[in-house]
Amino acid sequence: MRIARFSTDDGMSFGVVEENTVAAIAAHPFGDLTFTGQRLPLADVRLLAPILPSKVIAIGKNYADHVREMGGDTPPAEPVVFSKPSTAVIGPGEAVAYPQKLSERVDFEGELAVVIGRMCREVPASRAAEVILGYTCANDVTARDLQAKDGQWTRAKGFDTFCPIGPWIETEADPADLAISTSVNGEVRQDSRTSLLLHDIPALVEYVSQVMTLLPGDVILTGTPAGVGPLEIGDEVTVTVESIGSLTNRVVARD
Repeated sequence: MRIARFSTDDGMSFGVVEENTVAAIAAHPFGDLTFTGQRLPLADVRLLAPILPSKVIAIGKNYADHVREMGGDTPPAEPVVFSKPSTAVIGPGEAVAYPQKLSERVDFEGELAVVIGRMCREVPASRAAEVILGYTCANDVTARDLQAKDGQWTRAKGFDTFCPIGPWIETEADPADLAISTSVNGEVRQDSRTSLLLHDIPALVEYVSQVMTLLPGDVILTGTPAGVGPLEIGDEVTVTVESIGSLTNRVVARD
């Protein structure tokens, strides 16, 4: 099932995407779904970020090839955890704003994202699937020069628009071995599989939920493979995850 969040002239709704239509549901997508009876052509709605999380928890250095390209030799023994503010979240088709006055290098990082389905804490890896609503595509946009300058990642990862997610939440995907790629202006820059994650999704849910309570709609970014690189104003960047879909955003000047 593909759960989308969309807008029309009448307002915002959640719905289930079926082929080229979206069937609206009442209220939120957590728990049993109640359909309103409204069905719209997908081409007639604007897809939004599929969820507005209370927090975005991200994982760094979770593919060995990315660890190496960033200058590391030994992958971390435990997940590297950081966060992005909810105000960084945008949806498919929305613009990534390049903060030219503050950064001279902004990178793409294509990732598989996990969407939490119910409030939970201290979840064992063996039960992680019980608290997951589904999966979506994400781009952990990063001001790379500020990341190096600051020594910690909050500012570099936290600009408004630096967390595109979408186009919808796929509830049936098996995340163990999905192809994941990122292209810029149609040229593939990242090409990997989620089977190469150093810490898999059940392990990440267990690790993060030991620290903090996860709420419905919270998002965990699972890490990016090798191939990250800079974006320029005017670029179109697309993250594609097998069985889920593609997320495309264009880069514009912020200032």
